[in-house]
Amino acid sequence: MLSLSTCWNSHRFHDGRELAREARAMGFEFIEISHGTSVALLPGLMQAHDAGEIRVSSIHNFCPSPVEVIIDAPDAYEFSSHRPFDRERAIKLTKQSIQTAVRFGVNRVVLHMGSVPMKALTARLEALAAEGGAYSRKFTDIKLMLVEQREKSSTFYLDRARAALHELLPVAQENKVALAIETRSHYEQVPDETEMLQLLADFGDSPWIGAWHDFGHVQRQANLGLLDHAQYLAAIAPKLLGCHVHDVTWPAKDHRIPFTGGCVDFDRLLPLVPKGIPLVWELSPRQKRLEIMERLTEWRTRFGGS
Repeated sequence: MLSLSTCWNSHRFHDGRELAREARAMGFEFIEISHGTSVALLPGLMQAHDAGEIRVSSIHNFCPSPVEVIIDAPDAYEFSSHRPFDRERAIKLTKQSIQTAVRFGVNRVVLHMGSVPMKALTARLEALAAEGGAYSRKFTDIKLMLVEQREKSSTFYLDRARAALHELLPVAQENKVALAIETRSHYEQVPDETEMLQLLADFGDSPWIGAWHDFGHVQRQANLGLLDHAQYLAAIAPKLLGCHVHDVTWPAKDHRIPFTGGCVDFDRLLPLVPKGIPLVWELSPRQKRLEIMERLTEWRTRFGGS
C-alpha cells in the first residue's frame, strides 16, 4: 500500500480536495494526513474521501494541527514533558487524532513519544560527519558521552511514554484504531532502539499498539554508528503497523525521494517489512513532483505495490 504524506503538499493548498486530487494525479491511491495539516483542509479532504477520489492510509499525530501552534510542530506537546499541561494537551490532541482516524475510516495513528531534555549531541555528531570527521577521536568521544547521558535518563522518560500509552489504549481499543510508535531520528528522542523493543513487549498482548518504522530516521542513526538498520527493522517487524519511506543524503539530510539520497538500501531492507502495510512516502516539500512520479514508477517496477 503506497501512500503520500500530506506533509509534502499541504502548505500549498487552501482546499483539501485539491490537495487530494494532486496526490491521486501523481499516482498515489492513498494519502497519510500528516501533522501540520490545518483544520481548514479537513472538509475538502473528507469530500475527496467520501467521493472515492482518495483513500487514507494513516493519520499522523497531531491531526488536525493544534490551532494555537502557528507552524508545523508535531513535538509542540510531548508525552515526556516536565510540564503537566503539555502532557495533558498531548493526550487530548492524540484523542482528537484518533477521532480524525475514525472519520476517515483509518485504523492507524502515528505517534511521536517525546524526548529526553539534554544537550543536542546527535546534531553535533551529524555536523562532524558532514565535515568528514565521522569516527574521529572527537566524534567517538561525543558519541560515548551521548550514549552515557541518554542511558542515565532512559527509565524516567520511558515511564512517561508508557504511561501515555496506558491512558490512550482504552480510547484506541474502543475506536479500533491502533497506535503506531514511530522510530526517531535523534538519539535524544524517545524511544531509542532498546526502549522501542521494551514498549512493544510491554504491550505485546494488545493489537492496538505497534511500531512505525521510519526508514530515513533510522538511517540517520545508522550513519552515526548508533544502531544497525536491518537488525532494528527485523526486530520490530512482527509488530510493524507501517513505514515512512524516504531516503537520506549523507549523513542526515532526510525526507529525500527514494533512490536519490543514496544511504537507504531499500533492496536489502524492504524484504524485512511485512506485506500489505502502508508505505508512506514522507517527503520534504522541496522535492520535485516530476521526480517523485518517476521514482514511484521505478519503485513499482522493483518492488510492486499499488
